[in-house]
Amino acid sequence: MLEIIESVNKVVNNFIWGLPAMVCILGVGFLLTVKTRCIQVRKFKASMQNTIGKIFEKNTVQEGAMSPFQAVCTALAGTVGTGNIAGVAGAVAVGGPGAVFWMWCSAFFGMCTKFAEVTLAVHYREKNKNGEYVGGPMYYIKNGLGKKWQWLGILYALFGVLTVFGTGNATQVNTIVTSIDTSLLEFNIIHSENVGQTNLILGIFIAILVSMVLLGGIKRIGQVTEKLVPFMALFYIVLAIGVIVINYNVVPEVFASIFQGAFNPRAITGGIIGSMFISLKKGVSRGIFSNEAGLGTGSIAHACADTDTPVKQGMFGIFEVFVDTIVICTLTALVILCSGVGVQYGQSAGAELTISGFINTYGTWISIFTAIAMCCFAFSTIIGWGLYGSRCAEFVFGEKAIRPFLILYSFTSIIGATMELGLLWDIADTFNGLMTIPNLIALFLLSGKIVELVKDYFNE
Repeated sequence: MLEIIESVNKVVNNFIWGLPAMVCILGVGFLLTVKTRCIQVRKFKASMQNTIGKIFEKNTVQEGAMSPFQAVCTALAGTVGTGNIAGVAGAVAVGGPGAVFWMWCSAFFGMCTKFAEVTLAVHYREKNKNGEYVGGPMYYIKNGLGKKWQWLGILYALFGVLTVFGTGNATQVNTIVTSIDTSLLEFNIIHSENVGQTNLILGIFIAILVSMVLLGGIKRIGQVTEKLVPFMALFYIVLAIGVIVINYNVVPEVFASIFQGAFNPRAITGGIIGSMFISLKKGVSRGIFSNEAGLGTGSIAHACADTDTPVKQGMFGIFEVFVDTIVICTLTALVILCSGVGVQYGQSAGAELTISGFINTYGTWISIFTAIAMCCFAFSTIIGWGLYGSRCAEFVFGEKAIRPFLILYSFTSIIGATMELGLLWDIADTFNGLMTIPNLIALFLLSGKIVELVKDYFNE
């Protein structure tokens, strides 16, 4: 039975994350870029002023909402995760250095897509019976496209509920326990025979911790993410910049390999990766998977922001993709390519390749700090996706479903800590891709509304 599920899922997954899907995601991003007259470039300065320039302002936040800074931290919590470490490593290994160039291309259009998602989510959001703001793709489908399209919103929410257990929780917890196990074993704190018991204890601890945060409501989620996300991002950025500075002499060569490898990967990888399409596919898909532009999930968090200006909050969407892909994913790629770690091109790789880059530069002691970074990245993703899943469950099943969902979601951590997750990850990946279909349809149909909101805000 499992073999049948695996084979069916593989076919669907290859289609969902294949060329047609990438063309659609990039195509909608291109359309929005044209219609908004390249807002991610011409208003980039304004987006930075409205985000970095104001994120630390202390304002009174109304009940049932987050501050704009808490909202963007919660959204970043869902996007800045292990994909930035493990996913980029996989893209470079399978697609060559040129994959980084195509990742940048996906981020360029993704900034506009994310801007549109956030803007629509705030404009079409509602308040539930608890007085909390709720929004996201399912709500801008329902309220923006009308009742005849509500089935599309339900479809999106169902895919969201199904994917969060794997993408948002189990695989993230598995990454946490794996990184902790590596450090404990390396310093002989535990024996290999005790790994199973250690993982069970860690899984139970994480489940309790996750439930305490998520069941505390929207306020507590915002309070945790606004402290955790800046810390983990700054911590990782400093470590990565250190690798680049120490290996500064190879930086020009690395950038040359990125640009040359994008169009002629054979010249960089010695013929192991000879197809430009492979480099393009890996770079674009990893960029999309990392920043979630096109999935619409981040807009669910932004809809909770205490703001009356949808376009202003949309600027955070531009900022979010910029930080996630242009900054953090690029730094990860440079850590791998500058550190001199041996990349086995054409073979799959994960977080261990990135960690090897740090160890090559700093020594084995750095494994402790990389474990801390991985734990922060993964835990923040669990919290962000917990909010996404609860909002999707609420949309389909009503508010009574929120608490049971969050309890079930929290204790999925135990499964993630103690089981092999290959098939579960693949299935979650498929549902993740399926979420893009209703979201992209909505963005295409509501593109005129986005232009209208932009013109009104900037008085154009």
